[in-house]
Amino acid sequence: MDFLVSAEAGLLGLFLSSFLGATLLPGGSELVLLALVAAHPEQALPALLLATVGNTVGGMLTYAMGRALPPHLPAKLIPEKSTLALRHGAPILLLAWAPIIGDLLCVAAGWLRLPWLACLLWMALGKSARYALLLAGFAAL
Repeated sequence: MDFLVSAEAGLLGLFLSSFLGATLLPGGSELVLLALVAAHPEQALPALLLATVGNTVGGMLTYAMGRALPPHLPAKLIPEKSTLALRHGAPILLLAWAPIIGDLLCVAAGWLRLPWLACLLWMALGKSARYALLLAGFAAL
């Protein structure tokens, strides 16, 4: 498989996949990460970093979309997950990597006007831990 995709093209694809996977669009970057590392094991650290950055930037785009919502929405339009974000603050974004709930938490954090830098840091921490655990499990196989 390594003859099909260069490491550089794979890293670019991984960044794009991780970015899009963190927005409201469907998709996931886990298989792209594992395929890239399987084909180019020497790229494990750059792949981890690019996946984390791409996924975090995508999450922050979702946060920005939430922030663009009017601060006072009708009760029926308020995301249920906003109560979690309100109760726990930016640290709840450690779960921003989770399917479905992660996107809702990012939107809720933006809508609630939680501090962007704290959201960025907690989000990056959770996303990097997820990718690191995925790679560690893959390496153990």
